Amino acid sequence: MDRSTAATGVPVAPVVYRVEEAAQALRVSRDTMYELIRSGRLRTIKVGSRRLVPVLALDEFVAAALAGAG
Repeated sequence: MDRSTAATGVPVAPVVYRVEEAAQALRVSRDTMYELIRSGRLRTIKVGSRRLVPVLALDEFVAAALAGAG
């Protein structure tokens, strides 16, 4: 059973992504992700030594980019 499947075998949607996964979701490089994080344009959380990107933060980032594009 992989991480994306609950103990019941039902797929579970991620709530957070690793930085590399979030970069793939946005179709940008890892370096670009860290620049977005450093600049405050993308919110993250820290769990232990891991930096995680909430799915909600990706949604907010995309919405803000769309609002600024028009």
